[in-house]
Amino acid sequence: MVNMNQTLTCRQALAGAFQALSDEAVKAGWSEGDVALALAELAEERVIELAAKVITEGFIDPPFIAAGGRRKG
Repeated sequence: MVNMNQTLTCRQALAGAFQALSDEAVKAGWSEGDVALALAELAEERVIELAAKVITEGFIDPPFIAAGGRRKG
């Protein structure tokens, strides 16, 4: 089962850095849409990497499975 408090805490911990990264990319001249899409694609690639790790190494993060392969916030 997903520990919603832990997931929320993780999301809150990452939110500031995520916003700062987004802001820096916009300041560098990228549009907000381009930045949002790039960040979403990078997150998706990370999920794919984790899925590959499950297949190749048998590693699995139980909350990741319980969330249907994605983190819920």
